[in-house]
Amino acid sequence: MASAAALGAVGRGFESLYSESQSTRITSAYFSNPQRCKSMNLLSIYWNPNRDIFTIPYIDRPVAWYGLFFILGFIIGYWIVVPMFVRLLKDAGDNRPEAVDECRFLTDKLTWFVIFGTLIGARLGHVFFYYWPYYRAHPLDIFKVWEGGLASHGGIIGILIAIFFYTLSVRKKYPTLTFFTIVDVLCIPSALAGFFIRVGNFINQEILGTETNAPWAVVFGDPADGSIPVPRHPVQLYEGLAVLFLFFVLWTLWWRTNLRKYVGATTGIFFILLFSSRILFEHFKESQSIMRDESWITTGQLLSFPFILLGLALVYCSLKQKKNCY
Repeated sequence: MASAAALGAVGRGFESLYSESQSTRITSAYFSNPQRCKSMNLLSIYWNPNRDIFTIPYIDRPVAWYGLFFILGFIIGYWIVVPMFVRLLKDAGDNRPEAVDECRFLTDKLTWFVIFGTLIGARLGHVFFYYWPYYRAHPLDIFKVWEGGLASHGGIIGILIAIFFYTLSVRKKYPTLTFFTIVDVLCIPSALAGFFIRVGNFINQEILGTETNAPWAVVFGDPADGSIPVPRHPVQLYEGLAVLFLFFVLWTLWWRTNLRKYVGATTGIFFILLFSSRILFEHFKESQSIMRDESWITTGQLLSFPFILLGLALVYCSLKQKKNCY
């Protein structure tokens, strides 16, 4: 009873953040399970923001925070890539004044390739890596991207395929822009975009962490999967901060050192650090797949190992020969 009174006091203290009905839902979720009641942390952060920023008039279509952060990653990424392309052309001896405008054109074109590669790859990754039994029975739902369901491993595969076709379209006029030269460039804004996407996941209350009594635990008031609001690891923020750190590391190495002369090395470092962190943080996630038992190793971890091996091979090859060896 004393614990119940304490929980009620905390609920009243956060009255401005959530309604009485939501507080009751959390209380009942705890006290219906004695074990949860015993290990609960009253200092957990309650999180239940509105998923939508506003609704577009006339068509009554909501604009979600996730969509805004997704687009923001591409917009900021564009302005990161343009000066990097300029620098690559200057390194190749191209100091023409019009080179800057050409780099903007190249980046415009690359952005569209990456957008389609990301969406198609991430969607198909979600379908085939995590939820194929469902989509096999409901194939038309594959096209319902607005209902959610994107997988980062599939997104990266889609981006790599898109860059391959992009390289074919520009290599005749810009032979210095090889496949791995472009991938090296794109890894840097991709890391920043990953940060924005994970913030969007956090606002959407999806990709939930496992239950914990850590003092920084977050109680998601309305989880996207309909699960009970209990204190969880904010694993979206763990991954978001990890890729934000990766962005600053890669950006510094590319601009402040001669790493860009080692074609493929930036991509290799990106794969090694990104997917090593993915393997680590998967331990704090709830199961994401309906296709296999993830009690021992998750699908995300299995998909990460090949990328780490590829990253090691790229770093070794680029540092050994310093030239493009692919």
